[in-house]
Amino acid sequence: MAKRSLVTGGAGFMGSHTVDALLALGHEVVALDDLSGGDAGNVPKGATFVRGSVTDHALVGELFGRHRFDYVYHLAAYAAEGLSHFIRRFNYTNNVVGSVNLINESIRHEVKCFVFTSSIAVYGALEPPMTEEMIPMPEDPYGVAKLAVEHDLRTAKHFFGLDYVIFRPHNVYGSRQNLGDKYRNVIGIFMNQLMRGEPCTIFGDGTQTRAFTHVRDVAPAIARSVETPAALGQVINVGSDTPVSVNELADLVREAMGAAGKTVHVEARKEVLHAFCSHQKFARIFGGHRDAIGLREGLKEMATWAKLKGPQARSEFGAIEIQKGLPPIWLDKSRG
Repeated sequence: MAKRSLVTGGAGFMGSHTVDALLALGHEVVALDDLSGGDAGNVPKGATFVRGSVTDHALVGELFGRHRFDYVYHLAAYAAEGLSHFIRRFNYTNNVVGSVNLINESIRHEVKCFVFTSSIAVYGALEPPMTEEMIPMPEDPYGVAKLAVEHDLRTAKHFFGLDYVIFRPHNVYGSRQNLGDKYRNVIGIFMNQLMRGEPCTIFGDGTQTRAFTHVRDVAPAIARSVETPAALGQVINVGSDTPVSVNELADLVREAMGAAGKTVHVEARKEVLHAFCSHQKFARIFGGHRDAIGLREGLKEMATWAKLKGPQARSEFGAIEIQKGLPPIWLDKSRG
């Protein structure tokens, strides 16, 4: 009998690539997505697409009852760390309450394993490289929400026996990213700006560092984690080991796009300056090397896809709850 899996956020970036990996492993896949950031065209052929939100507990319950999932891969989230300060109610409803709806049904229907993509946002400003043994100290509501779900999964395992795997990916990029999202995914933002003939905008002086990870170095491990005994009950960092500054990144994106262009520095926002992780635990559990696709190679591949897709109109988040302190560039509808 085929393994039956639910992938939330399955029409989104990481979710659709995870669906690809699961189909290759022989899973029957239902992809649930509300299309707030994804595209139905991203859902791979062979998967069943359902449009809807994880916050709709009635829909979630109906799907579990109909499909009797063996595994749940929860990748749906509005992953905008910086914006989360200004959309707190939305953040917690979408990222915590929606997750709890899935956990409740997983317990009721005796799901074999619940895979959750958390974030290195849970570490906050801890000294990099961050390791899984560190006590998390998130500095934004997005990180707080992700950590809350991690804790809830631990209690569900202790009380109900629900197995889980928690991944903390960071700065994942590649094809199918939402190029029109002005609030997150800096590589996609830069590529879209260049295609629109605009300068790359950088918050602050651009010396902040991140490690950028190609999606194909992440999604396959997420997919096969449920059948990797050493992964069960674990929190696992996944990503690149090589940090670069945002200034360097802008140069690399211009090189990949074959585009000249300027950089404009705008007012710094309150964000963690240096964030990258250790991945020794990932290597012990899954083996292999996480940087199989180097940054230059990955950017070139994504640039080819982005040019085919073409420049995208920038989306505006329509439910900002707090205006105080909102970066001016996010208020300017012509930029960002």
